[in-house]
Amino acid sequence: MLHYALLFLILALVAGAFGFGLVAGTAIVAAKYLFFAFLVLAVISLLTGRSTRAID
Repeated sequence: MLHYALLFLILALVAGAFGFGLVAGTAIVAAKYLFFAFLVLAVISLLTGRSTRAID
């Protein structure tokens, strides 16, 4: 998912360099949503991570 966030960010930067305002704005919004979704999933997985230690 982080891969898609970075892809949309690069797309937004390239579109902004060429002056495609609407495309850049849309790509940045999509990159923000994907970034925050990845961040939430990463925090959830850290909080609910399973231990590999054996219980004695």
